[in-house]
Amino acid sequence: MVQQVVKFCDSISEWTGRTVSWLVWVAMGFCVFEVITRRIFNAPNIWSYDVIDGFYSVHFMLLGGYALLKHAHVSVDIFSVRFSKKIQSIVQIITYIIFFFPFAIVLFYVGFNTAAASWKVFERTAIGLPLVMPIMKTCLPLAALALFIQGIPELIRYILIVKEDKSYA
Repeated sequence: MVQQVVKFCDSISEWTGRTVSWLVWVAMGFCVFEVITRRIFNAPNIWSYDVIDGFYSVHFMLLGGYALLKHAHVSVDIFSVRFSKKIQSIVQIITYIIFFFPFAIVLFYVGFNTAAASWKVFERTAIGLPLVMPIMKTCLPLAALALFIQGIPELIRYILIVKEDKSYA
């Protein structure tokens, strides 16, 4: 049962990461378009900054769970590197319970309320573009959800290391 939960959560993060990672190409396409129109045709677009910023923001936020799955987040382990694997796992369990999960829950709550308010007033960017702000703000609770989902198998792995069950690590 535990192994199924771990695999399911990992598969959600893997799918999300592989799917959302393609947004960087869309953002890059808009960047190239803006550079060409600005530098070659001397015709800058007022809307391009907001659209590029929106795509990069969505890309960055939604890949948090995938980055956690691939251990791509910055880890400051100058002290814990000297500990045994079991002690490192105990420290990780404590930090996940005290910091990680409460952060994800608060981010979801605040992000949800922020997104709902943005959609309610149909918020626009400073130049008046519709949809950019509500979509970006909707990604806040989605990012929190992605982190929370991937935090579950990470916590399970650390617990199993402490219990010395290597089959899930």
